[in-house]
Amino acid sequence: MSTNTMSFALPEALRSYVDQRVRSGAYGNTSEYLRELIRKDQEDQAKKRLRELIEEGLESGKGRLVTPKVAAELKERALGRSR
Repeated sequence: MSTNTMSFALPEALRSYVDQRVRSGAYGNTSEYLRELIRKDQEDQAKKRLRELIEEGLESGKGRLVTPKVAAELKERALGRSR
């Protein structure tokens, strides 16, 4: 895994909180804590997008029978290989 360094400033209250989380033993270091926060945010965004897609599907009207041909076409579309 390639890593890059990122620097940023935090207000003292936030820095103290991060330090406290690391000292609690829940995280090995500040970077580990921040990586976990980013992963959780990525998961939250993926869940939000899924909810949006489900809502869009529900609002799109009456469903249709999914035949093997239709399923194959949907799979191709999902993989970005639509014809």
